[in-house]
Amino acid sequence: MTGRLALPFSDATAVVTGAASGIGAAIAEMLARRGARVVIGDISEIAQEFADSVAAEGLDVIAQRTDTTDEEQVAALVRTAVDEYGGLDIFVANAGVSEPKAPIDELDVMRWKQVIDINLTGTALSFKHALRQMRAAGSGSIVAVSSILGLVGQDRSTSYSASKAALVNLVRSTGLTYADQGIRVNAVAPGYVDTPLVASLDERVRDTMVEKMPIGRLGTPEEVAEVVCFLASDAASFVTGATWSVDGGYVAQ
Repeated sequence: MTGRLALPFSDATAVVTGAASGIGAAIAEMLARRGARVVIGDISEIAQEFADSVAAEGLDVIAQRTDTTDEEQVAALVRTAVDEYGGLDIFVANAGVSEPKAPIDELDVMRWKQVIDINLTGTALSFKHALRQMRAAGSGSIVAVSSILGLVGQDRSTSYSASKAALVNLVRSTGLTYADQGIRVNAVAPGYVDTPLVASLDERVRDTMVEKMPIGRLGTPEEVAEVVCFLASDAASFVTGATWSVDGGYVAQ
């Protein structure tokens, strides 16, 4: 694709959670290719493999096993960025999980708690420790990854929709709280994106997803990463507390 604005992140340090694959990996790699030093925090062992593959190309990427529902591990992830690279400029809170769809009268309470804990509480803990460091520095940019299901309803989506909608308002409130402190907080809400998880679905399911997209196709992880990079950059210096849909027109219907 031509005509893109390359946003330089030289001398910037970024942390990206949930970046072993899919959208998170695309974000981490794009930040690194544009000059950032990137620390990946992910619970999956393949995060290290991904970091090693990107680092082999001469980019500055390291990985640290992180469960974002564990506050000590989140705090340690931020400390790694500071200890290894001298600070923290960008934090992308991408870690999250989906759910088996079911009506709420069939709610699995344990699964509900797990999804809320990872998608919402894990993001809140990420905000907490990133903001402590950014407040000390007097600057920074946080981008959370929500979902179209945080903006519109969908049948039989319970804990996932609830967690992503709460995240949108968390971003609004946090953006307002730190707006006068040199720190911006925003979110992206991706639509149906062609990640490895989606690629593994039955072809009929994928076709149904495409049919729901006004643009006529699935998105790519790189298209989401482009918007994240914009929001993380100084080009978005007047943007905070906002959630940007990256969804091929889905929520505009």
